[in-house]
Amino acid sequence: MNKLAIIFSRLALGFAVATPGIINTFAADSGVALEKSEMHLRLTWPISAEESGVAVFSLDPMKPLIESLGISAKGQASTVVMKALNPVTLLTVGSRDSKNPQGWGAFFDNTPRRPHETYLVALEQRRVQTTNHGARTTVSLAEASAGGFRGDVRFTFYRNSPLLHVETVMTTHEDWRAIIYDAGLASASPNWESMAWNDTSGKFQSVKLNAGAVAEPLAVAGRTIVASGSAGSIAVFPAPHQFFYPQDEAYNLKFVWHGRDYGQRVGDYGFGIRQSDTGDKRFVPWFNAPPGTEQRLGVFYLLTRGDARQALDAVARYTHGDRYKKLPGHLTFTSHYHVEHSKNLLDQQKQQQTNGVPRGLETPGFVKTFKERGADIVHLAEFHYEDGSRIPQTNRLQKLEVMHNETRRLSDRELLLLPGEEPNVQLGGHWISLFPKPVNWTLNRQEGKPFVEEIEGYGKVYHVSSPADVLRLFKAERGLMWTAHPRIKSSFGFPDQYKDTEFFRSDRFLGGAWKAMPADLSRPTLGWRVLDLLDDMCNWGVKKHVLGEVDTFRMEPDFETYGHMNINYLRLTKLPRYDDGWQPVLDALRGGEFFTTTGEVLIPGFTVGGRQSGQTLELARNATPVLEANLEWTFPLTFAEIISGDGQKVFRQRIDLSDSESFGTRKVRLPLDLKGRTWVRFEVWDIAVNGAFTQPVWLAGGNAK
Repeated sequence: MNKLAIIFSRLALGFAVATPGIINTFAADSGVALEKSEMHLRLTWPISAEESGVAVFSLDPMKPLIESLGISAKGQASTVVMKALNPVTLLTVGSRDSKNPQGWGAFFDNTPRRPHETYLVALEQRRVQTTNHGARTTVSLAEASAGGFRGDVRFTFYRNSPLLHVETVMTTHEDWRAIIYDAGLASASPNWESMAWNDTSGKFQSVKLNAGAVAEPLAVAGRTIVASGSAGSIAVFPAPHQFFYPQDEAYNLKFVWHGRDYGQRVGDYGFGIRQSDTGDKRFVPWFNAPPGTEQRLGVFYLLTRGDARQALDAVARYTHGDRYKKLPGHLTFTSHYHVEHSKNLLDQQKQQQTNGVPRGLETPGFVKTFKERGADIVHLAEFHYEDGSRIPQTNRLQKLEVMHNETRRLSDRELLLLPGEEPNVQLGGHWISLFPKPVNWTLNRQEGKPFVEEIEGYGKVYHVSSPADVLRLFKAERGLMWTAHPRIKSSFGFPDQYKDTEFFRSDRFLGGAWKAMPADLSRPTLGWRVLDLLDDMCNWGVKKHVLGEVDTFRMEPDFETYGHMNINYLRLTKLPRYDDGWQPVLDALRGGEFFTTTGEVLIPGFTVGGRQSGQTLELARNATPVLEANLEWTFPLTFAEIISGDGQKVFRQRIDLSDSESFGTRKVRLPLDLKGRTWVRFEVWDIAVNGAFTQPVWLAGGNAK
């Protein structure tokens, strides 16, 4: 092997290369080409069919790491868009409550109330280490350290994409650490002309660069800020969902920044993304950082020749403009919102001395928000502020009447608003109720009180005081119930503790609800807590399903709602009218006729052996059924996973999707060995840890137990 071939080999395997005085070159399947000299690395990669991105890095620790970022058209010299930049990361290190019985999974924690400190991550020894994986190449350029964490700074480039994925990957050996981080770009001599963003109403804003202005945080729409000059623009933005640790509120906490002396630690002028240490000032658990895990403090740059408006539009494509895309044959369903509209209306009626709709509540902000996000069906969780078992009958029935009247009034051809509650009595833990029509019921049946009676002005009213009563009601009215935030919060230990009860094993108990909680930046997926529960429930031998929940309080148009949301795509073609009832919605949920997603990854088609999720496949002996899935995505994908079980164990088969580019579609077709299995489901995840998952296909017959 000649000397140049040895150099190529070392670069491909990820070894550092230092050959003074000569230039080494290397090209990968990603289209990335490297040219390395003693003090520089020049990297080019295709950002489209017509253009290439050009990044020049300095290996001199006394100079900015990014010497320049530019773009070249075919057959032309490159144009520098930005130059003399340093990637900056602020790491805030605190601690989890090690005495909390829920451990790393605890939500009811307040990390910022304990000692914590913010560090500017130090960039140390520079070197070049590369890893090539499918349509992407990662280059590690500098060692990094801060606050008991050590690691490196990595740039990942994707074939035919203007994205640069920059991650400061850090590990600690200290226990019970919790973290948040800010990230961005800074320059001692900024060469761009303006900063721009969309404000929380969606209106474009631009200010002339003032290199002396002290940094300030900004509330923006779309989590993006742009530096723009005559040669082009760079947008900086986070992973749309992974960046947000779980909270009860979706406030817009000013998630971007620009200016000099940011955090009193970044002296140069810069811009980037940020997190609030105090969050919504309720429960603030931050991100888990267990010892030995690689915490990936990520940020995306988008490089374009276009102006700031074009850059913002380009970023918005990755989340469909923060709107859940319409899919033929599907309706979007979202659940678990404590907007407390009924209480608010009653309070405002009293304050304004009216029996009608109070001023300001004609079209509440949450209705506007749900329509902007593309939600077709919204399921509320009202009266969370009170213990329903202590409310007098008359008072409760009056409140139910308000909820039923208001959900009817606010429903239209675009949005079906469903009444619902999180009753949290009788069963254990917290749970959610959903009926196919308005139902009147009380939660504190006294001895001698009938289970059901006719009450003037309200009609049929049910009274419950035990799990048996609850099940009887849900059977009578064809309702559904499920565990809210299972295995965490006040449902810690549930549904496990009642998995053998009659109500859980009935077809009226759907299963559980999924949310990205807790948070850990070393994980390649979100919400593993409930995905593991789904697998466990399938192995318990009962047909249970998991739907996505959001579990927040207020939802206003200027909030950061999309980052905290997920959505369920139900296999329904027609939005039910409120007055006709919404039994088809419950049937789709009960039948597992849906998939759940953060929005960027879609699974519009999924079958195993021709059976869709929720259906049962009768396996012929020694059959090899074929999994078929239609995928659609925005960010490049990372992997898909086929998960199955035999009633005791869980089996995983991973499909590498690193050959995918941005904004693609694909049909997956794969024969499966399901001998001895009783169920199978499917997940897909992308580079920003956005994902989607199906409900199980149930297996019976020759090869199934």
